[in-house]
Amino acid sequence: MIPMCLPLILGLIQAPAPEMLVYRFDEVKRTVYRWPGGDQGKETKAARGDAARSGDMVRTGWLGQTVISVPDRNARFEVFADTQVQLSSGEPGVLVVLSHGRLKAIFQALVGGTTVERRVAVPGALLAVRGTKYGVEVDKKGKSTLAVFEGVVEVLCTSPGMQPIKVKAGEWSTFGPEVQPKAESMHARGFGEQSWGQGMRPNGTMAPGGMSPGGTMPKGMPSGGGSGHMHH
Repeated sequence: MIPMCLPLILGLIQAPAPEMLVYRFDEVKRTVYRWPGGDQGKETKAARGDAARSGDMVRTGWLGQTVISVPDRNARFEVFADTQVQLSSGEPGVLVVLSHGRLKAIFQALVGGTTVERRVAVPGALLAVRGTKYGVEVDKKGKSTLAVFEGVVEVLCTSPGMQPIKVKAGEWSTFGPEVQPKAESMHARGFGEQSWGQGMRPNGTMAPGGMSPGGTMPKGMPSGGGSGHMHH
């Protein structure tokens, strides 16, 4: 699924062939499905250590959770329950496309000072980063909620007339294809990375599937470098 209307991003008609990136399932809890090439008819269950490629679709079950890394881009995505993402999209720099559900994205510095663009696509926007950690959720109506824990995220709106904004660490924003983003403080609400991991939103509401029996993913999962294990 490609975000609607990308006139500024797709300015060049003759674009180079998209790079085929290799993704890895670092952690898998309960039921996580992979659709090779986006073909639901080839659906398989993902297991820890499995590889995936650009164009694959990943869907987590109601209690399913996973960590997907992109070694070549020093990026990791903690994918929560009841979420669907596409790995890459053919658009420049886009590593995952979040259709619905929630994830936490961790971007570490690239080796050798490389400046390759690393983005996440959501309905109506691209999220661009520079060494950042953030959470993003897309609801059933296509509205996104972004909470930035480290660094800065630039929200590049893809709908006509929408202005880009920068959301800094400690800030959050809601936006959509027809909703202009605006940054607000989440620290004033007592909200932070741990709250996100527990399934909460900065506005105080609970996300569907945010909690799972026996604990939450973030306490037992890596949130930067190193390895970790899920709690069952």
